Amino acid sequence: MNTRPDFSRHANRAETAPAFLSVWDMHSYYGESYIVQGVSFNVHEGEIVALLGRNGAGKTTTLRSIARLGDPQVQHGEIWLDHQPLHNMKSHEAAVAGLGLVPEDRRIIAGLTVEENLQLAQIMPPVGWSLERLYELFPRLGERRKQEGVTLSGGEQQMLAIARALARDIKLLLLDEPYEGLAPVIVDEIEKTLRIIKEQGMTTILVEQNAVRALQLADRAIILDTGSIVFDGTAAEVLENEELRAEYLAI
Repeated sequence: MNTRPDFSRHANRAETAPAFLSVWDMHSYYGESYIVQGVSFNVHEGEIVALLGRNGAGKTTTLRSIARLGDPQVQHGEIWLDHQPLHNMKSHEAAVAGLGLVPEDRRIIAGLTVEENLQLAQIMPPVGWSLERLYELFPRLGERRKQEGVTLSGGEQQMLAIARALARDIKLLLLDEPYEGLAPVIVDEIEKTLRIIKEQGMTTILVEQNAVRALQLADRAIILDTGSIVFDGTAAEVLENEELRAEYLAI
């Protein structure tokens, strides 16, 4: 008789190193809809963690809950970033504490140039990410610094959205579907950039439907199913486990 594969032994595994981000027993709702159902996990400084699962599993809701956006409503749980409690903060307070969310729709500000979008976000004086450093990381943005941001291509807008988050000298980067709708050559370019900022110490959580690309980039993978964690382990474990991929990622 066929039985459902049991990967629960991997979920929420005990960590031996101190966590940079700790999410503990988080429950989130959209109205009466119970989306995130007691999620707990740790992220260590400098890691890239891929947050994966089928559509409706609760990935974006988890990111938005960590970012303290107010919708969804987090009704229980704790969120700690670099020893600071985020769970009692508003979204702007979490942003000041060092959290940067790049949403799927990018939210480039109309009427402003590339450089004005960056200047509006930038901490002054810049501590880590000057405009020159951002343009070095994203040469296309340097070439188009005087162009209105909303007239950029989709890939360039994604670069601008990531650069704008970095301009605030954040501690944790949250990326929601950064590869969505982009040509493979642009995905390659963005992935290369994410590897560079990882080498420079940036901690990142990545939600991405292109699970294989996300796993090739990430150190660790957390898989959600109907609002709960069913796997927390290395990205390599997922890439090597055909049964796990088929059960929860359809790949």
